Amino acid sequence: MKTGAVLAFDFGEKRIGVAVGDWEMRLAHPLETVAGEVNAARFARIAELVGEWRPVALVVGLPMTLDGEEHELSKRCRRFANQLHGRFGLPVELVDERLTSVAAESRLREMGCSIRANKAAVDSLAAQEILQDYFSK
Repeated sequence: MKTGAVLAFDFGEKRIGVAVGDWEMRLAHPLETVAGEVNAARFARIAELVGEWRPVALVVGLPMTLDGEEHELSKRCRRFANQLHGRFGLPVELVDERLTSVAAESRLREMGCSIRANKAAVDSLAAQEILQDYFSK
């Protein structure tokens, strides 16, 4: 049986949503959104999260079109996943992230929150959806 924490990322050019979960409970939680377009700052924060949570694996959402083809952002997400693996030496899994942002926005609406005012929350909730999908497989 697998054990330990897992960090998941919803990669975006301006923000990266982050979620955490563990193999024992197989339950994902939104963690935070790393903002900014400068890679050094983003990876510095991710390094802090890796140090804090000490994950055994990382998961990155892979954007796909509704018909299952790779999205224009897919190549950047694969590069991001490779960079995570290179920097932290942890296994990195790619997970189809179709409709995770839609599900995250729907959850915010159900809670009565403005999507426009809570863009960062959408990203961390999307990362939670990605990680929950990963645990469900």
